[in-house]
Amino acid sequence: MPIGLPVVTAEEMRGIDRHAIDTVGVPGAVLMETAGRAVADLIARTVDLRAAPIVVLAGVGNNGGDGFVVARLLHGWGARVEVLLLGDTARVRGEARVHLDAARGAGAPIVEIADETGFEAAVRRLPPVAHVVDAIFGTGLGRAVEGLPAAAIRWANERRRRPGGALTFAVDLPSGLDADRGVPLGSCIEADHTVTFAFWKRGLVVAPGFTYAGRVTVADIGIPPALASVRGVTARLLDAGCLAPLARRDPLAHKGTHGHLLLVAGSSGKVGAALLAGRAALRAGAGLVTLATTPAALASIEGRLPELMTATLTGNEDDEVLLEGKRVVAIGPGLDPSDGTRALLARILDAAVARGVRVVLDADGLNHVAREPSLLDGVGDRTSVVLTPHPGEAARLLGSSPAEVQSDRVAAALALARRFRAVVALKGARTVIAAADGALAFCPTGGPVLGVGGTGDVLTGCLGALLLDPNLPPFGATAAAVFLHGAAGDDLSAERGARGVLAGEVADALPAALERRL
Repeated sequence: MPIGLPVVTAEEMRGIDRHAIDTVGVPGAVLMETAGRAVADLIARTVDLRAAPIVVLAGVGNNGGDGFVVARLLHGWGARVEVLLLGDTARVRGEARVHLDAARGAGAPIVEIADETGFEAAVRRLPPVAHVVDAIFGTGLGRAVEGLPAAAIRWANERRRRPGGALTFAVDLPSGLDADRGVPLGSCIEADHTVTFAFWKRGLVVAPGFTYAGRVTVADIGIPPALASVRGVTARLLDAGCLAPLARRDPLAHKGTHGHLLLVAGSSGKVGAALLAGRAALRAGAGLVTLATTPAALASIEGRLPELMTATLTGNEDDEVLLEGKRVVAIGPGLDPSDGTRALLARILDAAVARGVRVVLDADGLNHVAREPSLLDGVGDRTSVVLTPHPGEAARLLGSSPAEVQSDRVAAALALARRFRAVVALKGARTVIAAADGALAFCPTGGPVLGVGGTGDVLTGCLGALLLDPNLPPFGATAAAVFLHGAAGDDLSAERGARGVLAGEVADALPAALERRL
């Protein structure tokens, strides 16, 4: 059973809505009423309804319909509300028209705005502080925002930035945000609060979309939660439940049963990456860790971390013996970029396949694959492989650019997972975890505190340790490692702030972060 909260695309949400209306029998007008009430309730809990007026920016579609419900309810509760309808009333149809007429009948002021000149005239008479309800576009927007809606969004964002405490509340999704990719389509609302309906939307959980949403509330509007599974939704927003398999260790266990990790890492001038990965693996629960590195690097590593065993990479067939007795090999942190190392990587991967050893590839391990993709030909079909690229490494693997990767992080992660038959953790704000079968997870932990050299090496070690558990599938182990790594950063940030935390401190915070969340 998937762990975490369902995350839907715009198309999936449309199918769920249709199923709820046509099959379950919940009228669309009732869903709209319940959705608008959820937004109105949050506003009433958040602001003093009598202290400042509230402006509802309403489009002519269903998102505007939700806004009409908000206006009607807040007006009835004594708030000073005004609806600025961005378009012709004649274009408002269906359930949205029902609620437009109800709002008018209840006495809520509604001003029809035809163009940008009319909008400027309408907002000119508003007081300096006014809260804004964004009900312009919902999840169906697929084009750049222009003209009157763009002017309204710019005004709302400018109003929010002024002194005085004006807040912006987005209905379902900040208008102008791509519901699936989480990127702004030109002008985009910057919300303090977003009330989304029934399920998380993908654009609210990926980067940079989450930065536009503010604090997100998922409101129950009467759509059965089971419809996510019925409609085939597999993407999840991770929560602490992904750590549940780590909750109990066998009281009769020992270092051998906890598993032996081989870490192929480090080179001259790059021993820190190897040490950080080894330290994190031990902190995350590996029973034994052997660091295999170059002779030049080994001299700098010996004795730096007494709990870490070491081995020398010979550069020939003898290196394959290092896989004996290992459950996982993690390759990459601080690895030498030379052609000789690429040949070593090929031998290690062949040996891992022959022995059924799970593989983690990061950093320079990934760069070697980018130069010679055939290194992973068929490996993912014969043993478990996990790739942990940052956007630059992902771009090299895909033959694209970091900007292209960041423009659709989900598509990039899925493309890598399918190409290499691997589990992929595309690192960055809101790390995306993807599998070749299309499974997706989004990690809400972590943040700017992890933006320091070495934290990726810590994740590699943590992931290698969790993959040692043969009962934990690679996707689940990757999700747990990414979540735990981010949680350790969150704990340090809460204690000390987001600046100046070292990667080694993140590694040392892993055990306490796990205990706090079990």
